[in-house]
Amino acid sequence: MESATAVFAGTALALFGAALLIWTGARALHRAPVAHGVSPVASTALTTLFGVVFLGLGVWVFTHV
Repeated sequence: MESATAVFAGTALALFGAALLIWTGARALHRAPVAHGVSPVASTALTTLFGVVFLGLGVWVFTHV
């Protein structure tokens, strides 16, 4: 039962991280704001950082299944 929970959590984290990275890349490619009212460099850097963190956490969970 615990492995099923870990697989679900790993999948959710990895999908969210990948989607966040893709969305941020698309926004940056079109030079659209990633977050309104925030510095474009700061918002792009933070969302990229969090995307990598979530993707890394998803991979880490998969390695411990």
